[in-house]
Amino acid sequence: MKAIIEVKRRGSVFNTARRQIAEAGRGRTPDYRLSFESARMLFAELTPARLDLLNTLRGLGPSSVYALAKAAGRNYSNVHADIARLNELGLVDRNEDDTVEVKFNAVEIRMALEQAA
Repeated sequence: MKAIIEVKRRGSVFNTARRQIAEAGRGRTPDYRLSFESARMLFAELTPARLDLLNTLRGLGPSSVYALAKAAGRNYSNVHADIARLNELGLVDRNEDDTVEVKFNAVEIRMALEQAA
């Protein structure tokens, strides 16, 4: 399963939901989709540091935030804040044993360029 992160217009969430319901109805696990209204909003939330954390965490497997911070060579409190936000966005899962993990094999960022009329 992959995470598809898109820049979409407001209201497009309904089309995404319909597509996911159709995929689930065919017995397929739908990809996780996350939409932002602008590239500015997307990259304010998914900073290079947060994307690096996703990659590091995927390589480590389930781990504590402390172990992740150490593996990433970053300050614990900054990693803790980034993981909390990634969890809110649905890109990181927090387990019962207080470890965190990424369940996606890939993150795909899509952004269509506007065409002049």
